[in-house]
Amino acid sequence: MSAVDLLLAAGVAFVAGATNSIAGGGSLILFPTLVALGMGTVAANVTNSVSQWPGYLGGVAGFRAEYTGQRQRLIRFSVVAVLGGTTGSVLLLTTPSQAFDVVVPVLVLLASLLLAVQPFLTRQLTHDEDGGPRRDPAWLYVALFLATVYGGYFGGALGVILVGVLGIALHRLKLANALKSALSAVTATISLVIFALFGPVDWTVVAVAAPASLVGGFLGARIATRIPTTPLRLFIVSFGVAVSVYLFVRA
Repeated sequence: MSAVDLLLAAGVAFVAGATNSIAGGGSLILFPTLVALGMGTVAANVTNSVSQWPGYLGGVAGFRAEYTGQRQRLIRFSVVAVLGGTTGSVLLLTTPSQAFDVVVPVLVLLASLLLAVQPFLTRQLTHDEDGGPRRDPAWLYVALFLATVYGGYFGGALGVILVGVLGIALHRLKLANALKSALSAVTATISLVIFALFGPVDWTVVAVAAPASLVGGFLGARIATRIPTTPLRLFIVSFGVAVSVYLFVRA
């Protein structure tokens, strides 16, 4: 990539990091940008995943107070996330890139639609929240495994999926949101290790995009309560649908 391309990638990574903190869906901005800059879809996906990893750690730090008394649950869920993230990452690297080219437009469209219904889902979970202690149902572990397989394979809107699954199972939205950040970080860390060892990561892009994503995520968290999320979400969803259509045509 040229210096101009790298500068553009860093700028978009900054916006993606801020977007993840404010409304979610940052991958739907950075991934198609990397594809537009000439990267293959698989290379763009793994580079995007590695570049956005620092932002997940910031999310965990921000929710540390919510993890009090959740150690055993975090361990159990993290084991599931390790297995799911590993499965998804290995599937991405071992299946033909043509298969990913076929699947990715569907995944982008799915992620965009999930982001669109996130406000409704959040309102429903808030309405249903009872705050009482609740045992983890067996189906939750299956759902978390499938969600983190998706996260390891693609990852767009993984947080939305996790909040929905955890919120329905636990009926505690704040806790679900905190656990979402932890499981996203675990999944992203597994993907980072596997992609770093075996994936076509563009480390030059990561070198400029990862710090930009971290700074964007930090600043996004600071202004999250001051910026209207609805227009931003509408833009991301519209952009994601447009990207999906473009990838359908391109495939």
